[in-house]
Amino acid sequence: MTYEILNICGQGFYFKLDGFRLIYCCIALFMWSVSLLFSKEYFAHYSHKARYYGFLILTMFATLGVFLSADFMTMFIFFEIMSLSSYVWVAQEETEAALKAGVTYLAIAVIGGMVMLMGLFLMQSAVGTLRMDELYTAVQSVWDEKSAQIYAAGFLMLFGFGAKAGMFPLHFWLPKAHPVAPAPASALLSGILTKCGVFGILVLTAEVFVHNFIWGSVILALGVLGMVAGAVLAVFSVNLKRTLACSSVSQIGFILIGVGMQCFLGGENALAVRGTFLHMVNHSLIKLLLFNCAGVVYMNLHALELNDVRGFGRKKPFLMGCFLMGALGIGGMPLWNGYVSKTLLHESIVEYIAVLAETGGNVWLFKSIEWIFLISGGLTVAYMLKLFICLFIEEHPTKQAEYDAMTSYMSPLSRIVIGCAAVVLPLMGFFPGGTMDKMADAVMGFMRSGSMEHSVYYFTWTNLKGGLISICIGILVYVFVVRKVFVRNGKYVDLWPKWLDIEAAFTRIIFAFLKVLGAGSRVVDGFLTQWCTVEGMLKALEAVSRGADGLSERAVAYLKGTVYRETTEKSVNSFVQSLHEHYDKKVDNMRLVGSSLSFGLLLACIGLILTIVYLLMH
Repeated sequence: MTYEILNICGQGFYFKLDGFRLIYCCIALFMWSVSLLFSKEYFAHYSHKARYYGFLILTMFATLGVFLSADFMTMFIFFEIMSLSSYVWVAQEETEAALKAGVTYLAIAVIGGMVMLMGLFLMQSAVGTLRMDELYTAVQSVWDEKSAQIYAAGFLMLFGFGAKAGMFPLHFWLPKAHPVAPAPASALLSGILTKCGVFGILVLTAEVFVHNFIWGSVILALGVLGMVAGAVLAVFSVNLKRTLACSSVSQIGFILIGVGMQCFLGGENALAVRGTFLHMVNHSLIKLLLFNCAGVVYMNLHALELNDVRGFGRKKPFLMGCFLMGALGIGGMPLWNGYVSKTLLHESIVEYIAVLAETGGNVWLFKSIEWIFLISGGLTVAYMLKLFICLFIEEHPTKQAEYDAMTSYMSPLSRIVIGCAAVVLPLMGFFPGGTMDKMADAVMGFMRSGSMEHSVYYFTWTNLKGGLISICIGILVYVFVVRKVFVRNGKYVDLWPKWLDIEAAFTRIIFAFLKVLGAGSRVVDGFLTQWCTVEGMLKALEAVSRGADGLSERAVAYLKGTVYRETTEKSVNSFVQSLHEHYDKKVDNMRLVGSSLSFGLLLACIGLILTIVYLLMH
């Protein structure tokens, strides 16, 4: 089913509803319902609740717009609205950490959006359309002469989509944003907004780079790196929500491995397609549950560090059961939903190894990837075991009695919605044929998948073996690494080297760029000062300055009175002194504003919105 709104943005809005889009719209609505109902208790004692709920609903409509889009320009517009409106979630609490994380989130959103837009222009120029249903035919017709331009467009778009998806190495906004964002918002950021980025990557893979070896190799490499890096970061983390955020980086890596395997397996990629889609669904639902469970911890303790929250859930069986459902799901435990999708992804790698063996190809690389896959699954078990034991088994050295006395830690409404989110996971895992397989069948056409040659029997020894290997690796890592290395004198210690902070490196690059701009402004400053010596020229400059800069002066004055809360008073002794003081004041104020990366990024976002409005009106 398709729907068009013509004469908007020069090309029109195009929407489509098929199996994939319908399922993800239903998942999005379910996730928003759970988060919205849980927010009632979570925000009971917060200010600015109306702002939060307003942007929560706005982001929901923008997200639905992304999934229903039938062309890339429509997707881009809703993608940018979604990115800007969800920034408010990250900065909601307005603490220093929240505002800093908001800068990082906004920077990735703006830069990713601009790079994506460049890719869209290149793709439009190369193939003549951005309609998803038309791309495959259009690309095939011009591939021989314009393959280089199509590759360039595709990788630029991959940058934009990957930034939102949390793809390594553009993942660093996730560990920064989640610890400071409200827990219901974190559930949506990790569970559904990252899938908007994955959705774009899937469309590129299915419509532009169908069975393309180069594209598949890049996606597979990024997936392997993200899968391992996210899991390692989660093992090192000593913050509850940061651990879950790093876990999201790893799980996105698992999904990207499935995308890459679709290209390698060609027309026989049904296992990879089904595993990719089902792991998307599973990750969305699992993180909905886990982040809201973390929200229960935070709204009672206002703490997230493992040393502060340990033992909170010892006498809270309902919370323990819900968290356990999510931990077993993401850990790939048989009879839970995560096991099914990870089994399909693992079997797609095994299937390609068999193809290489039959054709005389070198299998060592994909054998290595298979073991990296299993080890990463083991690391997932290790960090989830760390969180579960910390929260529900260990005792707090000084506050355990206080934690045990918290019997009214969650309202009945919150229990209902979190309980519903928890029940879904084993239900899908216990009955994969009637739930997960049915969903996977509905998306095969969207992903241009080949047909299934045989049914998948998830609980045979061959399939169980991979999951059990990961579980055993995870237990060993927890016992001999987490307990021996990361727990010292009864406390969890943060051993991650500061020099490996990718976000800090990114920030240094941004501020180096700002310093270059600042050096340029000082050159201009010196040039103007040298020439400001003739009284007539000064009068002319003052008149022009007053006329042209009146609006900017009022804006700066407003900012200094509200955002920056800084005022200055200077006396005026002469006409020349007045002009120089006016000029110096203007330069200082503009440097102050320019030094705020957050403010600059907000202006860029506003510029994007104004551009979109302009296009809508013409």
